[in-house]
Amino acid sequence: MSVESDPAQSRDRPSWAKVVDQTRCIGCHACTTACKSENEVPLSVTRTYVKYVDTGAFPQARRSFQVTRCNQCESPPCVAACPTSAMFKRADGIVDFDKSACIGCKACIAACPYDAIFINPEDHSAEKCNFCAHRLDIGLEPACVVVCPTEALLVGDMNDPSSEVARIINRDPVSVRRPEKETKPKLYYKGGDQVTLDPLAAQRPEGGLFMWSEQGEVDHGVPSGHPGPWNSSAAAVLSYDIPHRAPWDFRVSLYTWTKSIAAGAYLAPLLLLAAGVIGPASPLWTWAAPIVAGVFLALTGVILIWDLEHPARFHLIFRRPQWRSWLVRGGFIIGGYSAVLAGHFAVALTGASPPLWLGWTGGALAVLTAIYTAFLFGQAKARDMWQNPVLPVHFLVQAVLAGAGAVVLAAVAMGGSMEALTGSVGGAAAGATEGSPAVAAAGLQLFAVASGAHLLMVVGEVLMPAPTAHARLAEREMTHGRFRGWFRVGVLGALAGAAAPWLAAASPWLGLAAVALGLIALLAYEHAYVQAGQSVPIA
Repeated sequence: MSVESDPAQSRDRPSWAKVVDQTRCIGCHACTTACKSENEVPLSVTRTYVKYVDTGAFPQARRSFQVTRCNQCESPPCVAACPTSAMFKRADGIVDFDKSACIGCKACIAACPYDAIFINPEDHSAEKCNFCAHRLDIGLEPACVVVCPTEALLVGDMNDPSSEVARIINRDPVSVRRPEKETKPKLYYKGGDQVTLDPLAAQRPEGGLFMWSEQGEVDHGVPSGHPGPWNSSAAAVLSYDIPHRAPWDFRVSLYTWTKSIAAGAYLAPLLLLAAGVIGPASPLWTWAAPIVAGVFLALTGVILIWDLEHPARFHLIFRRPQWRSWLVRGGFIIGGYSAVLAGHFAVALTGASPPLWLGWTGGALAVLTAIYTAFLFGQAKARDMWQNPVLPVHFLVQAVLAGAGAVVLAAVAMGGSMEALTGSVGGAAAGATEGSPAVAAAGLQLFAVASGAHLLMVVGEVLMPAPTAHARLAEREMTHGRFRGWFRVGVLGALAGAAAPWLAAASPWLGLAAVALGLIALLAYEHAYVQAGQSVPIA
């Protein structure tokens, strides 16, 4: 857990920091092997490693090294994102971890801008460099510092002006990685080369062919190196690296889709009720809304638990919540929404109409259910494409789209006639019954409007200049790269959804197909967005 203190007290405590003198590093990997031995780190993962970048062309060339590990941030985003305080900041500034509390949600990995955290393949818990805290606590230096043959690694107390680390930081020019992320790293590079500090500066070797290894593609179908352009004016190429894996796979894409349906299946009938298209006793409101929303909300919960490395520990989100985490906040929002849906269904079983206050409470929780994932993605500070201030609105629009599609399908099923889709496009009559042209047409109109709004937001996000090179490369990977097929299906489906009322006027089957395609296309777009956002290298 994070320990807060006043400035006077914090000056009395050690504040551990590390200096990597890149002018001394010879790329021998002694630090990597010592770390593995000391901390029993298994093969295929590393707490610390050395990256090589070759710059220039023979015979005018040089090789630069970068020792890469946890940056022990003053404001660690992994701690804020962790739902159970498994990642926590000690009083001496070390960002440490508690494997017994880890649920394996991988939120800390998504939050880290330095790609320093991984899931241990043996115990399935998150871990990283912690400055060998167990050694520092008994007066020993970290294992990597002890074995470095050129004394390129130094660890010391920033609050002690006599320490060599404090002298270097305060006297010599030093650099940190990705200062724009405002994490205040306490891993300083002396003589660091920009082609190694900037993860996008060097060209990635074609085909994943690195020195001593062939990485190719790694888990989750995300390449280990982004194939897009690099931003260094020098002829720089990454020659040695380790595989980098996306923390969130297709299950997160699927979860955003089922959650949109779960939220929208209640919101859309509520909007029709408020507009007077259906009445309080309408089966579309009393029965279809809580049942469809409840089924997809249950699926959302199942998918979220399925995505955990420790699914049996999911209860820790509620038993030891860390309230800054949007996984925790989202969990309680979903819990509250589930309770309202259950109450709505229970009232319907009595034959009465659910009270209006229950409907509006459920509507508010449905909105929160739809948008909280935008804030969860926002905590993933490593991924610039997700740092989008209009993302909450976009998720809400997607929920209305999905819910309106569910309303149309429910109206057709309850009305028992495809002709329900051929009602007037111009409006719906108040008090109409389910399956009537008015209700189906109103649902189709809502679906078309939401599809059009979703399409406009997608086009706007793609056409607007990206704020950073990272975001631009992620968008390029979504629209023209690895995930372009998913993206194009998403756009075409949104176009069909926007034209659904006119397609239904031509043929009810075309209208129904447009609704089905629109829902499938929303899933395709979500997959492209989630996976492309994780495709750009950050180490």
